[in-house]
Amino acid sequence: MASERFLVSPRRQQTRFQQELAGAGDALVAWARNPWRRLSLQLIVLLVSFSIGGMVGAITGALSKLDPVAALICVAAMELAIRARGPLRRRGGDRLGLQLLDMVRIGLLYGLLVDGFKLL
Repeated sequence: MASERFLVSPRRQQTRFQQELAGAGDALVAWARNPWRRLSLQLIVLLVSFSIGGMVGAITGALSKLDPVAALICVAAMELAIRARGPLRRRGGDRLGLQLLDMVRIGLLYGLLVDGFKLL
């Protein structure tokens, strides 16, 4: 009897931080209802991911020992993003998450490609 009591964990209360974190996505979608805000958010995400792609290429090119590891991490990140895209497409409602994920994929890929062409 006593061992059964320890197996069942009590339900934890939600803190205000957890509630705010859960509502952050909805607040972002509500903020991005304006088309200009949505476009600016997508552009910011695209440029940030483009610069991250360029940094990854430049850092691994300078060190020249981490090229296979960095390539594996980038391919794994792209594959995970592609696999996460399916459920986002099937989900109804606003598609801001799907659009931001696509911007991250495009920016990272172009950042890596541009840096690769610099090394040629």
